[in-house]
Amino acid sequence: MTTLAPLQAISTGHRRSSRDAGIDLVRAASLAVVVALHSLMVGISLGPNGAVFENAAEGHAWFVPVSFFVQVMPLFFIVGGFSTRLAYRSARSRGTGPAAFIAGRVQRLLEPAIVMIAVVGASLLVMTIAGIPSDMVAEAGFRISQPLWFLGVYLGIQALAPAMIAGHERAPRLTLGLLALSVVGVDVAAATTGVGGIALLNLGFVWLLVQQLGFWLADGSIDSLSVGARAFIGIGALAVLLAVTAAGIYPANMYAGLNPPSAALVLLGITQLAALSLARPWLRRVAERELVREVASWINGRSMTIYLWHMPVLIMLAAIGLVGAINGVLPLPDPGTGAWWATRPLWIAIAFAVTAIVSQLTGRWERRAMPTPTASTRRAVVASIAGVLGAVVLLVSGITVVTAIVSVLLMRVALSNATNPPLGGRERYQRVMPAHLPTA
Repeated sequence: MTTLAPLQAISTGHRRSSRDAGIDLVRAASLAVVVALHSLMVGISLGPNGAVFENAAEGHAWFVPVSFFVQVMPLFFIVGGFSTRLAYRSARSRGTGPAAFIAGRVQRLLEPAIVMIAVVGASLLVMTIAGIPSDMVAEAGFRISQPLWFLGVYLGIQALAPAMIAGHERAPRLTLGLLALSVVGVDVAAATTGVGGIALLNLGFVWLLVQQLGFWLADGSIDSLSVGARAFIGIGALAVLLAVTAAGIYPANMYAGLNPPSAALVLLGITQLAALSLARPWLRRVAERELVREVASWINGRSMTIYLWHMPVLIMLAAIGLVGAINGVLPLPDPGTGAWWATRPLWIAIAFAVTAIVSQLTGRWERRAMPTPTASTRRAVVASIAGVLGAVVLLVSGITVVTAIVSVLLMRVALSNATNPPLGGRERYQRVMPAHLPTA
């Protein structure tokens, strides 16, 4: 299962004046697409040897053209870059430095994540104690962990955001060009050497590049182009994307090439950027409608929470369906059959409803006031590294009781370093004394 991106920039607590209603609507709608798509991908049936979990969209020809429309990860990172650019500009105007900005991002991303990981780890322990087969427990942990690649990658590129914004401000074309060359270079190196591990470097380069496109949108560079120029860029990028996928250079399935990503997703991102820029006047009008504004505001206020919890909800619902089928209470049609498709609207509606309820209950960890972020560069760096490692642990081995404990501990280290330590003794004295007085 794949998933998403820049969900908020993911609920970063921006001031209202720094937000764009149309961009917020796109972010909320994209997150809804992710939840719906992952709901559709959940395939569970009863085979001769018991329960069978599968990706119901994988290997089906119909999904290839659909993937060009529902692969919203590049769009997530574009709107994330847009929001980050505006948020950093606002933070600097208030006197907030890069370290404090990064530390604030760490807090906003990890506070809701650490709760979900702890709950899932504890649930897996209860399942094991209850005697549920170990392979089913492992499968549940693996499925839930898959979308968390986004957490690690997004946290990493947010930590680099001040540096990337500085590059954009000083040499925008050079910065974008160097990132593009890096993406292509990694793709070529991975293809020519056959060393697949090289492609993992594009987990950084691709999403940094796509985030950079969001900076260009935020400063007005994209919208300043004529309608014809933007349409030409978007259609041109799409034409190149279709050509390289038709030639077999990249997979035609836009989800098959997600982990690790490649230049194909950059081309898709450029297409989405052009379409987003052209649609912004219409999006603003739609976003100002009261009901639309309220729904988008609710989603964006809990975007990271929704992203984190939708997969545990789907696994829980699948387990309930499996138990119901075993006991003859609920029908469980085989994925891809007519009966299965007929039940998908109800299934997706239930998934949305339960995810909304869970997000309402758990969203307080994302929405609550955060401690004052540290202004120490060293502590912000440690917080970022520990947070990324906390996500990597889960991606390497899936969520298990052990990896959940390790991840939670690493994220606690990250959150502790993202906040100023308690003042005491000499440090308190130095802080309260005027700067011009001797403190020795």
